[in-house]
Amino acid sequence: QVQLVESGGGLVQAGDSLRLSCAASGRTFEAYAMGWFRQAPGKEREFVADISGNGGTTIYADSVKGRFTISRDNDENTAYLRMNSLKPEDTAVYYCAARSALYGTEWSRAPANYDYWGQGTQVTVSS
Repeated sequence: QVQLVESGGGLVQAGDSLRLSCAASGRTFEAYAMGWFRQAPGKEREFVADISGNGGTTIYADSVKGRFTISRDNDENTAYLRMNSLKPEDTAVYYCAARSALYGTEWSRAPANYDYWGQGTQVTVSS
């Protein structure tokens, strides 16, 4: 069982960088792979990135590959999403989520495969 709280969102200009944090509570943080999703108004929740329980495997949506980096610090029970070269189309509410680390990356892109979700943090990128 985990509770997730995102932070770090804000208003930035195109080309800027931002780092989102996801603080998790629970004694078995390493047992969960962590994902980041985003949702813009009127659109469905979109996969952004996922990282395995030990941090050894990452996967990214094509739209953010090369610009975003997912990471985690298991000693701090925290997952991160570093976003570089932000674009207006990155504007959305960003959510972190947790799924069982027993399953591989083929489970990562569908929101339904995640058991726990944070409340979201707003990222707005102006042109």
